[in-house]
Amino acid sequence: RIERAQESALQIARWLEAHPKVSWVRYIGLPSHPQHHLVRRQMCGFGSMISFELKGGIEAGVRLMDNVRLATLAVSLGGVETLIEHPASMTHAGMSREDRIAAGITDGLVRYSVGIEDVEDLLGDLERALQVV
Repeated sequence: RIERAQESALQIARWLEAHPKVSWVRYIGLPSHPQHHLVRRQMCGFGSMISFELKGGIEAGVRLMDNVRLATLAVSLGGVETLIEHPASMTHAGMSREDRIAAGITDGLVRYSVGIEDVEDLLGDLERALQVV
């Protein structure tokens, strides 16, 4: 289960990194991650958690949440099913924008925990949802 989720996460992270509606992607399996070389020495896998920033801030995050169908909206991440969260409109909505930004929680931040579903289905779900962002 873990190997499948990690393989899918790497494929999805690469796809997101090339997507025009995404500003940046943080996934330790990507060479663009600041600690990628360290992780390669210390770990035998990269996990299944991806963070990315949508261009368009809170509105873009809400639109993505409203349009994903396969990923489950959840504030606790990790499991066999793919879960997605937009902290600015979900878990941290009660914080002021200034406090969120100071804590590193940007307006367009999305957390995506990849499960064991077919990776092509997950990519299709994200692509369809990102079309309306």
